[in-house]
Amino acid sequence: MPLFGNSFSPKKTPPRKWASLSNLHLLDRSTREIELGLHYGTPTMNLAGQSLKFENGHWVSESGSFPGDHRELQRLRKRNQQLEEENNLLRLKVDILLDMLSETTVESHLMEKELEELKQHSQRKK
Repeated sequence: MPLFGNSFSPKKTPPRKWASLSNLHLLDRSTREIELGLHYGTPTMNLAGQSLKFENGHWVSESGSFPGDHRELQRLRKRNQQLEEENNLLRLKVDILLDMLSETTVESHLMEKELEELKQHSQRKK
């Protein structure tokens, strides 16, 4: 039993009342629909004076066509096609080189094995 009694016995605090920081729950349904908006529409953005909207997973110009230089666009598409073809060619070359490397490695292992067998056979004869 403590000499001076149990002086430290804090009281339990009452549970807090949950209060929303938003006052939207106080509004009626029609006002909430206006405030929150059930129909958001398509996302739009403006870049360098060009208005774009997001439709079917792609950004599309709102005017329907790209207002930039069509020759530049064609040049970029042609360059992209060339780079894709070059990439495919390089992948094919890498595959061929890997095949050649694996074939050479197998041949090397077979030659080493044959050399070991010949060494063992020559030691037996001595």
